[in-house]
Amino acid sequence: MTMRTLLMVLWLLLAGVTPGTASVQVFIGINLPVYPQLARVPGYPVYYAPRVAGNFFFYDGLYWVFYDEDWYVSSWYNGPWTLVAPMAVPVFILRIPVRYYRDPPIYFRSWRREAPPRWHEHWGDDWAEHRRGWDRWDRRAAPPPAPLPIYQKRYSGDRYPRDIREQRDLSGQHYRYRPRDAAARELLPQQTPPRTRGPDRDDRETVRRERPPRTMEQDRRRSAPDAESRQGSPVQRRAEPMQMEPRQREPRQMEPRRMDPGREERMREREMRDRQTGGPRMNERPPQDRGGRAEQQGRKQPPQEEERGYRGRNEQQKER
Repeated sequence: MTMRTLLMVLWLLLAGVTPGTASVQVFIGINLPVYPQLARVPGYPVYYAPRVAGNFFFYDGLYWVFYDEDWYVSSWYNGPWTLVAPMAVPVFILRIPVRYYRDPPIYFRSWRREAPPRWHEHWGDDWAEHRRGWDRWDRRAAPPPAPLPIYQKRYSGDRYPRDIREQRDLSGQHYRYRPRDAAARELLPQQTPPRTRGPDRDDRETVRRERPPRTMEQDRRRSAPDAESRQGSPVQRRAEPMQMEPRQREPRQMEPRRMDPGREERMREREMRDRQTGGPRMNERPPQDRGGRAEQQGRKQPPQEEERGYRGRNEQQKER
């Protein structure tokens, strides 16, 4: 039994399980050590590899290889590859002209180079009945090509991921395109969503240093109730001593007090009287002003006694 027969038996066994592909990844006769150079097929949303010794194409986010009269698909340029059932091959892959097959089968050479292969002759009438109209389409309504996953250039040789799970993780991180074609969407392996990574310790410290003090104080106040609820007891806050700036007292300038004119006249009369009598009386206490200075002021006498005193002093002066 030849390898071709074994692959056909495997495809027939698994075709009933999935309508599009056999869920087994295989390595075929194409081995690419580096990312291939891809060129656009004019007027088609398809790329082909002009320097690859094989029928290598890229369409709608996936790589397609026509090898040993069967189609294979992969999300990475060097496989592993998955066998595609003839009923599940997208129509734009079927419409690729013969001239862009770098290693066509012998029977392709008798067909027109600008026309697609005669798949109804290759796969029979049952296939043609189910895929009727695949070769009729409006070229002006062709969709734009999908972006090339050029991130895969960094993974060549020993760095190429062979594990399908690793390929899915890398595709989920670097390639967000999803196929438009329903058949291609079924063939694309489910990508693992990228894990979101929080900021590390250095990033948090940098953000904390760059934040203004007022914002940090507001965050501290907002986080205080959370800390209180976690500990189960009121948060003990220490009152920080308030630093007061020393106040500089300005020297007060005392304005000279102005004396009442009547009081000033009375004081002059007392001074003249004291000079005549030889000084103030012993039983008179000099009053004190508001500043604590003693005023030489005699005890106020009744008007009759003052008049008697004047008379007595005048008589003594006359006798002398």
